[in-house]
Amino acid sequence: MSPTPPLTPSAPDPVRDWAESGVIALTGRADGPPVIPPGRAATVARAMSSWIADVSALGGRQHLDIDGARLLAERAAFTGRPRHGNISVGGSCRLLPTADGWAAVSCARPDDPTLIGALISDAVDEGNPWPAVADWLHTHTGAELTERAELLGVAAGPVSPANTPPSVPAPLHPRPVDGLLVVDFSALWAGPLCAHLLGLAGARVVKVETPDRPDGARRGDPDFYHLLHGGHESVVLDPTTTEGRRALAALVDAADIVLEASRPRALTRFGLDADAAVARGATWVSITAAGRSSDRIGFGDDLAAAAGLVAHDSDGTPLFVGDALADPLTGITAAALAMSAPADGSGRLWDLSMSDIVASTLTDQPVPQPFRRDGPWVVDASSGVVPIAEPRPRTPAGRVAASGEDTAAVLASLRIAAP
Repeated sequence: MSPTPPLTPSAPDPVRDWAESGVIALTGRADGPPVIPPGRAATVARAMSSWIADVSALGGRQHLDIDGARLLAERAAFTGRPRHGNISVGGSCRLLPTADGWAAVSCARPDDPTLIGALISDAVDEGNPWPAVADWLHTHTGAELTERAELLGVAAGPVSPANTPPSVPAPLHPRPVDGLLVVDFSALWAGPLCAHLLGLAGARVVKVETPDRPDGARRGDPDFYHLLHGGHESVVLDPTTTEGRRALAALVDAADIVLEASRPRALTRFGLDADAAVARGATWVSITAAGRSSDRIGFGDDLAAAAGLVAHDSDGTPLFVGDALADPLTGITAAALAMSAPADGSGRLWDLSMSDIVASTLTDQPVPQPFRRDGPWVVDASSGVVPIAEPRPRTPAGRVAASGEDTAAVLASLRIAAP
């Protein structure tokens, strides 16, 4: 029997799912109570992880003990960072008022202060660009911010929930991935979480980096990086050389599943063709801020907030929901989709917009307020009073390869000429 399609759990309880996820503990002001988020992202994540576990079991592996709701908050369990209201848990994104609403602006990359200075047409303090950004936003609309941010490659956008939740891809025919080759070009969190889940389901995961663009997450929390990449092989190839491009193309040709989390032109200029890979029967998972046709840049915090996934303080001020929630929600969704295929076994290109995935989970249902019971915070869910869980880490498994450590061995195993 095929697994039950996700997204339609038989007895959804979004408040309970939020409470058990650890996300509520990360939502609200630092000096205030936790706040329950809107929508059903934790419920969707839980249903997707159930699909992943069931499909893995079809391939003969043990039923995976993973809970997608709890994956949404687990990075904070490693970093120990608490909620900060309108400052993201990671500290690199802020919710700020504009002339006509609110906007989320990220400043996470080394060159972001320069780009933000260009966006506001003024110099900014590299150590603290926020006062200048806030002043500019006060006199400019969300539409003006959107236009400039996309032009300059700044991760920013107005908080603008869609009038109608967008439709997003749903899994097709279940396809176990035990023994399949996953070539992972992604970085940071969403794509690597997808690769991690596929690895738990039995896939062979090869992480690919270039000499001048290593995964920025290597500079983050080492234990969290270990969690997502333990047991994976690491390959570094130089696409600026003929030999490197040839090896990259051969690696993609050998892949059953390709993961990427950058705008399509990034791999296209390396000579890699998603359509050609799909035509020969591969699954290509493309994770972008707003879809392959968009040039928008975004990260987990600003994309989730801009899509409308914000909580609200008692005075109506928007607050971040969890920690970069668009990342883990997209990663779990991507893994479920990668573990499905057309019934005829043909290839598939999954065009995943992080913004749309978040927006699709929003509803207009009211949410209750947390309250204290004998000390701990609890919520009144439809199935009873539920304690608000703190983020919980899982135990990393498998060693983490140094960057490029497995290049020669991987190429040799696939009979690809080394550059």
